[in-house]
Amino acid sequence: MQFHHHGYVSEDPRVQPAAGVGLDRQDRIPDELDVLIVGVGPAGVTLAAQLSQFSGITTRLIEKRPERLAVGQADGIQARSVETFQAFGFAEPIIQEAFWLTHMNFWAPNPEKPREIIRTARTDDDPAQVSEFPHLIVNQARVMDYFIEAAERGPARVSPDYGIEFRGLRINRGEEFPVSVDIHDAARDETRTIRAKYVVGCDGARSRVREAIGRKHIGDLALHAWAVIDSLSVTDFPDIRTKCAIHSEAGSILLIPREGGYLFRLYVDLGEVAPDDDGNVRKTPLEVAVAKANEILHPYTLDVKEVPWYSVYEVGHRVTDKFDDTDSLDDTPRVFIAGDACHTHSAKAGQGMNVSMQDTFNLGWKLGQVLEGRSPEKLLHSYSGERQVIAQNLIDFDREWSTMMAKKPEEFDSPEELADFYVRTHEFPAGFMTEYPESDIVGSAKFQHLATGFTLGKRFKSARVDRVADGNPVHLGHHHRADGRWRIYAFANSHAGESSDVTTWAEWMETSPESPINKFTPAHLEVDGVFDVKVIYPQHFKEFDVSMVPQLFVPRSGPYKLLDYEKVFAERPEESIYEERGIDPTHGAVVVVRPDQYVAFIAPLNRPELLADFFAQSMIVQG
Repeated sequence: MQFHHHGYVSEDPRVQPAAGVGLDRQDRIPDELDVLIVGVGPAGVTLAAQLSQFSGITTRLIEKRPERLAVGQADGIQARSVETFQAFGFAEPIIQEAFWLTHMNFWAPNPEKPREIIRTARTDDDPAQVSEFPHLIVNQARVMDYFIEAAERGPARVSPDYGIEFRGLRINRGEEFPVSVDIHDAARDETRTIRAKYVVGCDGARSRVREAIGRKHIGDLALHAWAVIDSLSVTDFPDIRTKCAIHSEAGSILLIPREGGYLFRLYVDLGEVAPDDDGNVRKTPLEVAVAKANEILHPYTLDVKEVPWYSVYEVGHRVTDKFDDTDSLDDTPRVFIAGDACHTHSAKAGQGMNVSMQDTFNLGWKLGQVLEGRSPEKLLHSYSGERQVIAQNLIDFDREWSTMMAKKPEEFDSPEELADFYVRTHEFPAGFMTEYPESDIVGSAKFQHLATGFTLGKRFKSARVDRVADGNPVHLGHHHRADGRWRIYAFANSHAGESSDVTTWAEWMETSPESPINKFTPAHLEVDGVFDVKVIYPQHFKEFDVSMVPQLFVPRSGPYKLLDYEKVFAERPEESIYEERGIDPTHGAVVVVRPDQYVAFIAPLNRPELLADFFAQSMIVQG
């Protein structure tokens, strides 16, 4: 973590100095603002945390609840989400308090005693080691606490406004603040209209923002119900602290151990629901669900002592027809929806909260760039274009997973079928199958061969390198903070100090008027205020030092123009990043990564003009 570059810091360095709109934040929501976020859920708080990094943008986050969420419904945190937490600066503390889900066990009827269950398989949760981070279980409320803390510590100081209800909106295109929003302040017993440049509805499956812009959920219910029980119980079931899929002649249970060592969650199969049920299944008493759980677990028993949370839901699979308010590329989207407002599905694959956070991580930096005048408004069309496809993929996967969980034991081809499916598809629920198509912000695959391990459109898969200045081993991707900046990684094709393509490339980046740094960085920002450029050399860190590399990679920072020594890296002989990510050290490569951590562009070192052409598609030349 870097600090002191703007002067000595003796307090918590994770709290960034307030700047811009964060210097005099009013308690009352202003009459005019840049972004209004509706709903303090996972999508809303992620967006608030991202926009808090843009000190010139006035953002408010409203929630009709009077206070913070105490008991969250979601609990599964996939590895891709933990990578995102790292970007927002709180991966380490949340990992410490969470339950680490490293294995999944499978139970089925005992062939010799069919009314009893036995363990049939044990699997690793991440057999291919697709991430250095674990799969976690932690209360949604705690996840939101961490994001809110990040938002409140950002330069813009974004904090939730509780007790504020969204009542409706109207769009008047052509005005500076085209979205008029009616809100009711419960504390002041006041209804008023405010105006915003953009509104983002993160207000759940029954979204009033979605309704206000005329978007529709498309899909249906699967006519199957599940009870969800968070339980503190005494039981003789031996795998109570391991994630389990349990199938018996009496039904199915998905068991999820929770954080803290004692709490666990049960998804209990309540069976098919009649078409004319009209929601009555949701009134199933807790006692009935507990009795059903004991029936499924036989010969084991469950003695429930306390239930912090209980609910019944019907499996539904719905995707909204579009994730913004416009059907024309000629109109600028002004209202967006994210999270459950866009996609609803079963809870058993643990995707709702995870995909919701990725929705607004995708949207946040785009709003930031547009509002700061760095990108044209057309960039905002890419949000719905990219995320709606991901939501549909999620629905398709969840439909298959929830159908398998609802099967009767005799309907499986073999006792191992469910375990095989879980292992075979593990990358999808882990969050790593997202692959954005070619666009203005994802380049063509023409030079993919230069870095085969960094797939265009997929998240940047981190690897360990040695930081040259101090010799510390670090994960390259862990320096990618959610600060709205693009990352440009130059993989050198020579040793430091040798004249080569990377030397020429660095000189061009630093001095050419066509360089993205000189062309698209506003004059008031640091040299790395928009593009964070790093270099990796194919040699051991003991063989050279930072004085031997081009000045581009050791920029000056802050009012004292202090040297930044944390942009120069060397590969580790025992785990070569060049070998792991398919980069030929005799050719090198340039790898561009978007602010939301997805690989955007790959180019050869000897064609720097391609970099300028790529950024010209989505950025505005700065004066």
